[in-house]
Amino acid sequence: MQVVNKLTMFQMAVNDMPKAKEFYADTFGLKVVKDYRQDDNNWWVSLNAPEGDVTITLTTHHQHMKPGVMTLYFATSDVASAHKELGDKGVKVGDIMDDLYGPGSGVKFFQLNDPDGNLIHIAAA
Repeated sequence: MQVVNKLTMFQMAVNDMPKAKEFYADTFGLKVVKDYRQDDNNWWVSLNAPEGDVTITLTTHHQHMKPGVMTLYFATSDVASAHKELGDKGVKVGDIMDDLYGPGSGVKFFQLNDPDGNLIHIAAA
C-alpha cells in the first residue's frame, strides 16, 4: 500500500497577513480560496496556483512555525517575462541564473523574498 499519494497543502507562518495576502494574491496572482479570520492572531488565508493542486495556507497563528524560514519553488512558462513583471511591480528580484537543479540541469531561474523573508525560486517549467 502507498501510504500517501500527493501533497495537498502546507501551512506557512506570516507576521502581517494583509501584506502577505497582497503579495501572494495580487503580486503573484495566486487565487484566494479561503480567508478565515477570528482576530489578527488567528487568521488563515489559503491560496492556489492556477495549475497546482497544492494549497498554500498563510497563517498568523504560528504554533511552532517561524515566519521567514521556508523555501518555495514556483514554475513559470517564461522566466524572463515573470522576472520583468515582478520587477515592474516593485519586487526586488535577483538576476536570472542557470542550472537551478545543479550543473548541467539547464533550468533557468531567479530568486526573491516574500514580505516575511521566505526564499522564493521562480523557475522555467
